[in-house]
Formats: sequence, C-alpha cells, structure tokens
Amino acid sequence: MNKRISTILLSALFSVSAFAAPTSYSVDPTHTFAVASWSHFGFSTPTAVFAGAEGTITYDAEKPAQSDIAISVSIETVDTFVDKLTEEFLGEDWFNAAMYPKATFVSTKVVPKGDNKFAVTGDLTIKGTTKTVTMDATLNGMGEHPMSKKQAIGFDAETVIKRSDFGIDQYVPYVGDEITLRLTTEAQAK
Repeated sequence: MNKRISTILLSALFSVSAFAAPTSYSVDPTHTFAVASWSHFGFSTPTAVFAGAEGTITYDAEKPAQSDIAISVSIETVDTFVDKLTEEFLGEDWFNAAMYPKATFVSTKVVPKGDNKFAVTGDLTIKGTTKTVTMDATLNGMGEHPMSKKQAIGFDAETVIKRSDFGIDQYVPYVGDEITLRLTTEAQAK
C-alpha cells in the first residue's frame, strides 16, 4: 500500500512540474561573450571578443518553441588582442562605438532540432543596421548553479554573417567579409 501511495505522489509531482511556467533568466555578464573570427588574407583566423553583455533568456522546457532571447554586448569592450586594431574597431570606419555602443540580438523564432539543439532566428543589429540571422544553438546545461544556488541555464550559438551587410567593409575581400559569430552565454533565474 505504501509503495502505491508513493507512486501516486511521485506521479502527481512530475505531472505538476510538467506544466511549469517558462523561466526567465538574466544574462550573467561575467560569463557571456560574443566572439567574432575572420580570414586574414587567407593566412590566419584572428578573433575579437565583445563583453558587457545584458539581456534576458526566457526558456520553456516543455514548449521550447515559445522561448525567446534578447541580448546585447558592448562594442566598447572589444578586444582584438592587437591594440592598434582594437582602436580601429572602435572608430567611425568600423563599429563607430561612440554612435552605436551596443550590438543586439532579439529572437523571433526558436525551432527545436532535438538533442538540446535549436535553430534560433532573430534580428541582429550592428552599427545601426538590422538583419535577420539564424543561429545554431546548443543548450549546454540547465539546473541549480553550484555557486549562487539559483536556477541557471547556458547556451552556445553560432552563425556566419557578412560584415559588409552591416556597413563594415574595410579591406574586403583581402580581409574576410564572412564573419563567424559565436555567442556563449550563462544566465541565472530572476
């Protein structure tokens, strides 16, 4: 009899959690970065890292297609690991950080692909220009964060864009127009 009662209680518990509401998470700026990489004359693949992330991820484990992401990074935080290039990136001919201090991504559609993979389509805005892009995203983990004890979530996402589409076309085609853009993010429940 006790085993039957335990089974009923466990079933009730799991069916209640199956109808849990979507969870909203605040992006952790210390563990969220955008990394851009490109071809340099066909010889190497340099990178630039953007930090200063802000935003919200709302994830619905039961209905992931109803999830959404709104995230930004600070252009002023760019680090190319080459001082002169970092300085150029901040200027008017490149990102024009004074006029356009943030790059943003706001999702418009989330398509589950199975095995914690998603196609996330949204509006990417860089230097005042907005283009629709689709990012291939992977849910890395979800659960209680060991440090904060809050619920947390982490994703990686990647897409390829043309920088010239955003008005950044210096040295094309010698320095690659195609940019691999990768976002790694960690967020904690609000």
